[in-house]
Amino acid sequence: MILRAIQLLWIGLLLYWLIVALNFEPAQRTEERRWALLRTTLTIFVFLFMFSPALRSGWLGRRFVTRSLFVSSIGLVTTAVGVGLAVWARWVLGRNWSAAVSLKQSHVLIRRGPYARIRHPIYSGVVLGLVGTALAIGEWRALVAVSILCLSWFLKSRKEEALLASAFGPAFIEHRSQTGMFLPRFRRSVPQ
Repeated sequence: MILRAIQLLWIGLLLYWLIVALNFEPAQRTEERRWALLRTTLTIFVFLFMFSPALRSGWLGRRFVTRSLFVSSIGLVTTAVGVGLAVWARWVLGRNWSAAVSLKQSHVLIRRGPYARIRHPIYSGVVLGLVGTALAIGEWRALVAVSILCLSWFLKSRKEEALLASAFGPAFIEHRSQTGMFLPRFRRSVPQ
């Protein structure tokens, strides 16, 4: 029941993504198509790997956490919070979003909503959701899947940051100093 609810959260996120992806700004600069295709394929693989019942044998199918309603419920809540963060961040990003590392023709440096504290809140939300899903599944294969996606998106975020720094210069450098890459940065206000 809980895993079914988690699957519905991910399906809902996918449907939302497909619908809002229809409203996009044309790219001014973009990475090579093969890198975007590779990451998309890898992301699909991660989800199939995580949810595949065929991988329940061997060490990948062993549990890293005891099966219980409490642990599964924490996984469901964590997944819902992560998916919610990803949806919010995608909504705020609007037409600036792209599956590939790219700079849009009318690109704007977004610094509101979750971007006020986190530079890559979509990645943070999806990873948090996957951690919750891994907890609910409770098997090593789920943690392997999360690790693969984290590495992929860390490399992608580094490319994005280099592109944003070249496009926005000091504004992005300031933004980077005030935000966390994947976790929120809470800074104390400096007295004037």
